[in-house]
Amino acid sequence: MSSLLKNFADLKQLGQQLKLQEEARARAEIERLKIEKQVKLEANIFRASVGNISPLKIPEKHSHIKPRPEPLPFQHLADERAALQESLSDEFNADSLLETDDNLSYTRQGIGIDVAKKLRKGNWVIQAELDLHGLRRDQARDSLGEFLRKCGRNGTRCVRIIHGKGLGSINKEPVLKNKVRNWLIQKNEVLAFSQATAADGGSGALIVLLKG
Repeated sequence: MSSLLKNFADLKQLGQQLKLQEEARARAEIERLKIEKQVKLEANIFRASVGNISPLKIPEKHSHIKPRPEPLPFQHLADERAALQESLSDEFNADSLLETDDNLSYTRQGIGIDVAKKLRKGNWVIQAELDLHGLRRDQARDSLGEFLRKCGRNGTRCVRIIHGKGLGSINKEPVLKNKVRNWLIQKNEVLAFSQATAADGGSGALIVLLKG
């Protein structure tokens, strides 16, 4: 009899354990469904706020072909240099055309003498400059011609040309100083020039007024 009661008690205990396990599974299932519902709700909220979307259009790759540089007109430059050397004579003597003052200023015929005075006073703004200091005669002549052509293309009116004071020459004579004056007088685009003010180079530079 006691054996039967013991078996009955074991069965009762087992039934309680199974019941507890079933209740635990039920609670877990309820929690799972609750979480799944919350995820769906949040997903719907996100879709409603963003709206319809479409994938980005990726543009087709385009290979940019760099343009080839234009050929340098070497022959044209050589012709211009030759013409410049022919047009600027080293034998030209400008002494008779220069004012016999300390500034050795020059004005082309038809240009008032007051223009040179204004140049000396610095009334015009210097727009460009060329430094010939230390160059040989032929180099200086070519550089001056190219500089004047560039100024003509750009519409530059007032320039400074630095020729130096000749302190580094063999005889301490300002060779380029005289040459530059002679070359400038031979150029039609030069209207006037004067020795620079002390602040702009003094006797080692010229302020030149060009045609517009």
